[in-house]
Amino acid sequence: MLRLPLLILSSLLAISAFASEIRYDKTRAFIKLKENGQMPQTHLITKSTHLFGQNYLVRTSNVDELQSELKNNSQIIRIEKNYYAEKSKLPKIEQYKSTGPELNFSAFNDPLVGKVWAFQDATKNGISINKSYLAPLSLQKEEIIVAVVDTGVDYRHEDLKDSMWKNEGEIEGNNIDDDNNGYVDDIYGIDTLDNDTDPMASHAHGTHVAGTIAATQNNNVGIAGIASNAKIMAIRTVPDSSDETDADIVESFLYAANHGARVINCSFGKKHNEGGMIVNDTIDHIGSQFGTLVVAAAGNDYKRDIDTSLVYPASFQSNHLLVVASTTKRGRLSSFSNVGKKNVDVAAPGSGVYSTTPGNSYGNMSGTSMASPTTAGVVADILSHFPELNSESVKKVLMESVTKVRGFDKYMASGGRVDLYKALRYTLENYNELISSQK
Repeated sequence: MLRLPLLILSSLLAISAFASEIRYDKTRAFIKLKENGQMPQTHLITKSTHLFGQNYLVRTSNVDELQSELKNNSQIIRIEKNYYAEKSKLPKIEQYKSTGPELNFSAFNDPLVGKVWAFQDATKNGISINKSYLAPLSLQKEEIIVAVVDTGVDYRHEDLKDSMWKNEGEIEGNNIDDDNNGYVDDIYGIDTLDNDTDPMASHAHGTHVAGTIAATQNNNVGIAGIASNAKIMAIRTVPDSSDETDADIVESFLYAANHGARVINCSFGKKHNEGGMIVNDTIDHIGSQFGTLVVAAAGNDYKRDIDTSLVYPASFQSNHLLVVASTTKRGRLSSFSNVGKKNVDVAAPGSGVYSTTPGNSYGNMSGTSMASPTTAGVVADILSHFPELNSESVKKVLMESVTKVRGFDKYMASGGRVDLYKALRYTLENYNELISSQK
């Protein structure tokens, strides 16, 4: 079966600008060895890098010849090509249009927070952010790192600069790999596209995602993010043409988990996978070993059922993956949102989301890739209160505590929209059971 390219799940307005073609990296491939298996000795492999377990990324002079040579090798479980994404235009920022008086969220002093409609209570189709902060649990909150794997983040933005993760093991600007992690001066994260450590935004998408999660609260500037004690790790992996590869995704996920990220926001995907399991295996690895939860967009193919018409990573069967559909200000499922009674877990606001954009600016964007960071922010806030929860437990909390919406049970497993207020109280009430189930 021929494999089609990756499709960025960015927004209602994102459309393909190039003809579809099957494209893959001619110089890299993934190899999974059998237990105690040895890497084959062949002139076609010029470099081998261990990823995790029995999984390796190899550089090769000719990936087609390598795949042909190794297809019957007794030491190998599988060899996978490293496919590019489908080239497509990322969305432009939508002009903010007021639909009435500015909302009043008394928990925050940020002057533009009234434009973030998702902060409303569940009864008004929001996710109860304002309500949660007005009725805190009075628990000490720990810092939670959230990796934004995207088009990079404007880490100098007025509303994000104080919310950025910084690698304390590195001395900025000395051109030395101080922490011996293989990256020189990775202060805010990494850029897998340019193979360097400057994840500055090349497109508004990643900065918008970051602000939804963790724009600084109560600083009298701009908006407020959902999580008060989250730090954004910036990882630039998605090009402006949305042409990311599996190798870049795997590198990003492993870097994030290895450096303490408990949540990874994944607002991208691909329509066909052709049996490739390396991204799924990576999600399972970081979930089981680091307690990291990957929050992924369901996709924007106008009610595509991803149970039967699969997209990835959203259709992977991983307990460490939470898949999100999008809702509107009126509480309905967004017209563009994908669905799936089995593979879509929850819904969250994703239409007309107001957030940070590069250059100290702000604007609206729409898509399941806006619903995903809305959910990632909720996950981060729950973990800041209850850091002992592992990825499977916090996923259970999100799904069990949703605000049920009539008809949503046909479209997603939980049948409802995420709700921070209910999630926090559900965790408090069921804490002992949740922790016991992790042992």
